[in-house]
Amino acid sequence: PMALNPALGLRALRRSLHEPETFLSQLRAILRASAYGSVQILLPMLSNAQELNQAMELIDIARQQLRRQKKRFARRVPVGGMIEVPAAALQAHQLIKRLDFLSLGTNDLIQYTLAIDRIDDEVNYLYDPLHPGVLRLIKMVIQAGINNDKPVAMCGEMAGDVRYIPLLLGLGLREFSAHPSTLLEVKEVILGCHIRRLERKCRQIMNADAEDIPTLVEALRQPVN
Repeated sequence: PMALNPALGLRALRRSLHEPETFLSQLRAILRASAYGSVQILLPMLSNAQELNQAMELIDIARQQLRRQKKRFARRVPVGGMIEVPAAALQAHQLIKRLDFLSLGTNDLIQYTLAIDRIDDEVNYLYDPLHPGVLRLIKMVIQAGINNDKPVAMCGEMAGDVRYIPLLLGLGLREFSAHPSTLLEVKEVILGCHIRRLERKCRQIMNADAEDIPTLVEALRQPVN
């Protein structure tokens, strides 16, 4: 029999909603920690509005439980959604209305969009962050944040890859999560970018043929004369 694909199974937010008592315990702990410092809640692998509604209800229940126990927690703890599933990217403009921020998880988003496992040697050559479908989904999520005046961050490997930073800046991304070892290089690239130029170039890239995109993206890194 064919083995189940764990990437498509009961994981992340799905598992949390499947085990609400465990999830409530985790939420109470996060909320209690908010009494001692800045805390945010990020819902992983969000895929539809129903999951978001269930999660928000459980967060409200956790707050009510803490009030009954007379436990301290911050009045406002921002809640965000991790966009890793193409369906969530396509609904980002709706999901963000109930959220405080979004975070793009590009590692999974690219894999799910292209239907490939990047650690599978037989298909990992197809793993392509510059695929037009991937770029459109990324742009859709960033634009949802811009339209609703809410932050969008990126925490996948793409955010720390200097080859893609000018492109992401041109698409409107302003929050990058990168490994500490890459921070200086990432900062140097960002400081050398001209945002308005990148925005103009990226509009062309979004309408370009797939085979031309890698060359156009590489050209974004060339210094402005």
